[in-house]
Amino acid sequence: MDKIQKLAIGSIFVGTVVFVLKYAAYYITGSIALYSDALESIINMVTAVTAFLAVRLSATPADANHPYGHHKVEYFSAVLEGVLIIVAALAILREASFAFMAPKAIDAPLPGLAINALAGAINAVWAWLLISRGRRMRSPALVADGRHLLTDVFTSVGVIVGLLFVPLTGWAWLDSALAALVAINILWSGWGLMKESIGGLMDEALPEATLARVREIIAINAQGAIEAHDLRTRHAGRMTFIDFHLVVPGGMSVTDAHDICDRLERALKAAVEDALITIHVEPDNKAKHSGIVVL
Repeated sequence: MDKIQKLAIGSIFVGTVVFVLKYAAYYITGSIALYSDALESIINMVTAVTAFLAVRLSATPADANHPYGHHKVEYFSAVLEGVLIIVAALAILREASFAFMAPKAIDAPLPGLAINALAGAINAVWAWLLISRGRRMRSPALVADGRHLLTDVFTSVGVIVGLLFVPLTGWAWLDSALAALVAINILWSGWGLMKESIGGLMDEALPEATLARVREIIAINAQGAIEAHDLRTRHAGRMTFIDFHLVVPGGMSVTDAHDICDRLERALKAAVEDALITIHVEPDNKAKHSGIVVL
């Protein structure tokens, strides 16, 4: 079991602990805002399980039916997380509307808020760990899970601060209003997560800064060739796919052309982690006199 899968399992455990704490805070206070926070934690647990299954499947080696591997399954996991987040937000809006029509006072607010704050602190630490490690290991599923938890942290802070004003002002309706704001924030988070994941499924190119670096590496390390053109890139989970056409002199031997390709692959893999590189070698009469000029 690799580090990514261990982190995914850790998310399941952390999500369970946080849910128990947040539900206890809701049970003590009866607050609809704290109920909404606890409901989001249920979604956290479900998405943690989904993320674990996704990273486990994405690590499966390529086979006859999936010659490019199973890396894109992590994007499906992130899309599913976005859908679940939106469903949770709609459920919270429903409960908030009922509570707004019949507001009631909150019981034992300070103990409940203290428990919720502890749950939020646990989430904050784990969210930072998932995002930082997920980016380092190029795992969309872990980064998506971490961003979701980070949204939960902001939600918890807002709920705690807002509920402190309920006993001070006597505004019982503030509880349901906070729940509605939580739901809107969750909706926005879910939409952003789905949008980013769908971009991965649609084979978006690398960021422009990374593309510029790739072009520079090709230009510097393709000595002996004439030009490179038709550069294409895409992400698939942790993998980065780079392919381009390399124009060499027509009289160059296959061995010499192959040596140039090996040199390019080594340089690109040193700069772009988990890169899968495909180079199509062409004779000089195929030159387009555009693209990447070899220095």
